Amino acid sequence: MRISARAQRIEPFYVMEMAKSAAAIAREAAHGDRPMIYLNIGEPDFTAPPLVQAAAERAIRDGHTQYTQATGLPLLRERISQWYADRFGLRVPARRIVVTAGASAALQLACLALIEAGDEILMPDPSYPCNRQFVSMAEGRAVLLPSTAAERFQLSADKVRQAWGAHTRGVMLASPSNPTGTSIHPDELARIHAVVSERGGITLIDEIYLGLSYDDTYGHSALALDDQIISINSFSKYFNMTGWRLGWLVVPDALVEVVEQIAQHLFICASTVSQHAALACFEPDSLAEYERRRAEFRARRDWFVPQLGALGLTVPVMPDGAFYAWADCSAACDRMFAGRSEYNSEMQHPGSWEFAFELMKRAHLAVTPGRDFGHAETARCVRFSTANSMAQLHTAIERLKAVLA
Repeated sequence: MRISARAQRIEPFYVMEMAKSAAAIAREAAHGDRPMIYLNIGEPDFTAPPLVQAAAERAIRDGHTQYTQATGLPLLRERISQWYADRFGLRVPARRIVVTAGASAALQLACLALIEAGDEILMPDPSYPCNRQFVSMAEGRAVLLPSTAAERFQLSADKVRQAWGAHTRGVMLASPSNPTGTSIHPDELARIHAVVSERGGITLIDEIYLGLSYDDTYGHSALALDDQIISINSFSKYFNMTGWRLGWLVVPDALVEVVEQIAQHLFICASTVSQHAALACFEPDSLAEYERRRAEFRARRDWFVPQLGALGLTVPVMPDGAFYAWADCSAACDRMFAGRSEYNSEMQHPGSWEFAFELMKRAHLAVTPGRDFGHAETARCVRFSTANSMAQLHTAIERLKAVLA
């Protein structure tokens, strides 16, 4: 059977491959005294609040299970619009909001609507792997620009200006970012958008972790800049509805009908039950619960990141959002693999890939090695997810201490 060149261009999603390995080791450890601790997947340990679950049950009971418009339930689009007004002081008209089958569908729709074959999209390195694969599926090419800790692992206007070429179509950013949990300073974001706009390009920004911002300096939507920003968001992270597969896309007026037509063909609509359930996300009791959970995520970060640093797993930039710690594991590798004959030469120096597998085997602790997220020194880094209970994080640190002693 002939496989398409498009499919062959898609790189493995190592996060999920690592999860398979973790599951296999977990089965072996299931009956022991050290079950696997999962700090590898970016999924909140919280589930949808009671009002959301009740709304889903009510929708099923009342028969609200048939197709909606491809753009989503009008009332849900209105609720999202009101959330922008209440949370960020922004006027984002409901007509510009398209409800999608998760943020992944939103990114796919944006890429298919805007990217031609051969177009180049500038992205930071490191960045979330699936985002560049969406560009590839649209016949474009993701151009990864190495970003440093001094740049908060984000692009800068100067880098965008220097990298812009004849085939550049625009930029794809993420703020807060996966894997680093860092955001772009609003002033720098405005400069980047100005560079892109001057060249007739597009600014796409992944804001799925925006609700989980912990620093007032950064907790602002790029939609404040102008109505040409294309923003992707989701009910998965802040709203704790990962498996419900529901997100949204905010686009300029001129793009709404185009995205709607593509969505009609690809998806028909997002899950109707999930949409009815999501209406309850914006009830006062639900919003209060989300803010309580956001405070818990912040408390986990505040405890866990210094603990990593004390073990030589340095986090060069304190994450200001999301629930990740992007840690340099070089020193920890040297300690963990000291004296191992297979790593005696410079050609066989262990990196984050070997470190992650060794942690799974020796500590029953699953983390994500850096190779998924790009090429700019990512072999030195691992991503820890703090989307787990404080008790599990304490146990994880104890296990790290034991294997790094």
